[in-house]
Amino acid sequence: YRQLLFRTKESSHYISGIILCHETFHHTTDDDYTSFPRLLQENGILPGITVDQSTVVLGGTDNEPTTQGLDNLEQRCREYKKLGAQFAKWRAVITIGPSSPSQLAIDENAKTLARYASICQQCGLVPIVEPEVSQDGDHDLEVCQRVTEKVLATVYKALNDYHVYLEGTLLKPNMVTPGNKSTKQYSIEQIAEATVITFRRTVPVAVPGIMFLSGGHNEENSTVYLNAINRVALYKPWLLSFSYGRALQTSVLHAWKGDKANDEQASHEFLRLAKQNSLASLGKYEAAA
Repeated sequence: YRQLLFRTKESSHYISGIILCHETFHHTTDDDYTSFPRLLQENGILPGITVDQSTVVLGGTDNEPTTQGLDNLEQRCREYKKLGAQFAKWRAVITIGPSSPSQLAIDENAKTLARYASICQQCGLVPIVEPEVSQDGDHDLEVCQRVTEKVLATVYKALNDYHVYLEGTLLKPNMVTPGNKSTKQYSIEQIAEATVITFRRTVPVAVPGIMFLSGGHNEENSTVYLNAINRVALYKPWLLSFSYGRALQTSVLHAWKGDKANDEQASHEFLRLAKQNSLASLGKYEAAA
C-alpha cells in the first residue's frame, strides 16, 4: 500500500514531504529493493521520520498523557539522517476535560517538545513540533481556543528557553474546533477565524510554516477548514498548509481494498485528495455542489 502511494506520479506537485514511522522507514520496494526514503526522494518528496515513542500517563494528573522517547534520541536522529531523513516529528497530546489540561501536563509536554526540537537541530533534522489539543470531549469552540492559546504560548516559551532556532522548525497543531461531542454548532468561518486569531496571539512570525493535523476530522471538513483558514481576512505571516494522515487516505484505502488490480484507481484518489488540499492551502478550493 505504501509503495503504491510513494510511486504515485505527480504527487510531488501537491505534497513536499511524507512522514514515515520507524518500520516503514526501513522498508524497500518489492521489485528492485529501493529503500522508501530513496524512493520518495526520487519522486521529488522529502522523507521524514516520527521519533516519539507513544504516550504514557503522566503521574500526578487525571490520566493526562505525556510522550516518551527522549532516551537515545540523538543517536537515533543521527542514524535517520544518515539514511536520508530530512525532518522529524514528535506528537504531544493535550486533553480537555473537567480537570484537564493541568498546568503540569502542559509544562511537561512543552519542555519535552523543546528538548526534542533541540536534539533534532543538533543532528541536522528539521523538527516538526506537534502539540495536539485533542478533539475528544464535549467542550465548545471557546474552550478549545483558550486551551490551544495557553498550550502554544507555553510551547514557544519552552522552545525559546532551549535556544531552538525557530526559522528551522515547523508547527503541526490542531485546528480550533469544538469537541466531537459538543452540542453547539459553529460555522466554518467561525472555526477558521478562531484558529487564525489563536495563532496570531501565540506563534512567532519567525516560524515559516504551520502544517495542520486533521485530528479526527473527515476528509471534506479537513479540506474545507484549511481553505477557510487561508481565506480569513487577517494578516497571516506563515505558510498555512496540511500534514494529514487519515484525511489523505481514507478514500484511498476504500478504493484500493488490498487488491493490486485497484492500484490505478487508488493512485487517482490519492492525487485527488492531495490536489484539493494543495488548493485549500492557497484558499482556492471550491467544494463540489
